[in-house]
Amino acid sequence: MEKDLKYLEFLALNSKEVIEKQVDSYRQQHSYAGTIIGFTVLFIPFFLNSLEGANKSIQLITIIPIACFISSILLMLSIFRSKPLDQALSVTKYEALLKKSYEEILLYEIEANKVSYNKNNRATLKASKRYMQGVGLTTFAILVAIVLLLLNSFLSIEKVPTKVQVVNTTQ
Repeated sequence: MEKDLKYLEFLALNSKEVIEKQVDSYRQQHSYAGTIIGFTVLFIPFFLNSLEGANKSIQLITIIPIACFISSILLMLSIFRSKPLDQALSVTKYEALLKKSYEEILLYEIEANKVSYNKNNRATLKASKRYMQGVGLTTFAILVAIVLLLLNSFLSIEKVPTKVQVVNTTQ
């Protein structure tokens, strides 16, 4: 009499899909971090160039967004230094699994997926925290930069008196 293993097959498949989603999400976060780094690296020279010849106070305040941008870049780069995520069932285990029953293989896969998820969860939470801090710093730096650019443009408007020429039309 053969045992019904559909529930184990379901759990094995479901746990594998959870790992795949976790890995895809992690990769997507890496992609977003790269985009933010690229944007920041392009924005900093534009920002600094736009404040050339600005009021000394504005130039001094510029240190704040630049420090935030640099901190954000460093946080985003730290995401790339993390180890690759575990993808559960290892090919090195195939040889040993050949001698196991189908039920034992499914149970092994479910356990491997569970261990991988828990192991990956620490790495993804750490990366997610750094990513969110980087996004927050970048957003804050952009807002401060925009305020400084607007302030600089309002302060640099010269208040030159308008010359009026009176023309006498009756002669």
